[in-house]
Amino acid sequence: MKVQNITNIEKFFKVIDSCEGKVELVTGEGDRLNLKSKLSQYVSMANIFSDGAIDELEIIAYEPADIEKLVSFMING
Repeated sequence: MKVQNITNIEKFFKVIDSCEGKVELVTGEGDRLNLKSKLSQYVSMANIFSDGAIDELEIIAYEPADIEKLVSFMING
């Protein structure tokens, strides 16, 4: 799923942390990084979040409940 216009990065990570299953970031090169890993969150996102907002990125969630959480975050902020 593509997520866009994330301005509340702290809340975005809280939603990711609350997910039960695996949540991955798909890089521009097609690699998949585990967003549930704190190390991956900090290392892989440093450049993306450097301006304080995310224009667009692709993430994959495997559990239906996790997808609902992420969609709800995108709709309600």
